[in-house]
Parts: sequence; structure tokens; C-alpha cells
Amino acid sequence: MERHVAGVLQQIARQQDVVEIAPQGSVPKAAALAHVVEQYGYTYGTAYRTGFKNSLVQVRMYRDPRPDARIREAATVTAHPRAGNGGTVPGLKRGSLKPLPEVAGDVAVLKDLVAFDVMALYVADRSQKLLVYFACAVLTVLLFIDDRSPVEAVASGGAVALLCTVAFRVGTVRRRTIARRLTDAGFLAVRDEQGVQRFLRPGQQLPDPTDRFAA
Repeated sequence: MERHVAGVLQQIARQQDVVEIAPQGSVPKAAALAHVVEQYGYTYGTAYRTGFKNSLVQVRMYRDPRPDARIREAATVTAHPRAGNGGTVPGLKRGSLKPLPEVAGDVAVLKDLVAFDVMALYVADRSQKLLVYFACAVLTVLLFIDDRSPVEAVASGGAVALLCTVAFRVGTVRRRTIARRLTDAGFLAVRDEQGVQRFLRPGQQLPDPTDRFAA
């Protein structure tokens, strides 16, 4: 826990415009750390999976240029002068990455934002689905060439295709549910330059070319 908190606080101390969070593959831990970073005047940017077998959840936070963010940062520094060095950490239970009861709702919203973004990996458009199913067909042919029986080859390729279909469907349904919760929480659905759906707080804009959020 201390290692993760110390890592993000070191980035904040260097007055970086962008803070990267990567607590292995845990969305709840990523959301808890994102809440901590927000208390130092940053705002949620995006999240995605990376690393070996997509085992890391990478969250990108941007320095919020709005005046209330600077007020929030100053108050946090005053209230938690030893955060990352054995002292209290804003919004977290001492010695853990579990949120305090009073901020559990805020962390839950961040968890939805992170989950919505990382689940984009499991939601495919028409062209991506066609590519996956083509790969399944190729697998069937390769198995047949490898002296497998026609029944075994077709069954293996079909099983992979079925698993992919289920994954696509589950990802779409879960992402739609999260999107509904974010909308109910007051977030606005927008599309970025790549056409990817994102959710922003009222008054927040997508990053500009210098990777900063505009007020």
C-alpha cells in the first residue's frame, strides 16, 4: 500500500501534469488511488489495460487547472503532511487501500469510470468481430491440416468462437450497465477524437494536444 501511495505522491511532488497509476490488475485499488490523486488537484483522465497478458490497470490522471482544484490540493497537503511516509492518506483507511466510509461513494464512481474504460478491451465493433471469427475459421483449418478429425477440428474452432461471442456479449452488457450508472451520477457521455465513448463531469473537457484538461 505504502509503495503505491508513495509512487503517485512522488509524481505529484514533481508537479507533473500527468500522474500514472498502475496497481497491478485491480480496478478497486486503481479507483482508490485515483481518489487520493484527485485530492491533490487532479482529475480522472482515462484507464486501460497494459503489460503482460493485460495484467495491469493503468490509470492516467490530469492536473485540474480550475481554482477549486488548487484549494483542494492545499487543504490536502495541510491535513496530510506525512502521506506516503507512514502518515494518514486522504480518503483511505490507515495502512490500506480501502476507502473510508465517507468517501466510498466517490470511489465507487471512480471505479465505474475505470471499469468502463478498461472493459473497452472486451467490446468489439463489427470489423473486429469479423477478424476474430476469421481467426477461428483459420484455427479450424489448421487443426484439420494437423491430422485432427473433421469433427474435432470444427468442435475446437466452434468452441473458441462461442467463447469469444459470450465475452463480447457480457462485455457489452456490463459496459452498458456502468454507462447508465455514470449518467445517473451526472456524467456526460462524449466521443473522443478516435470515436471512443468517454464520460466527463459537467464542466470537464477532453485532454487537449498537450494532455491537459481545460476548464
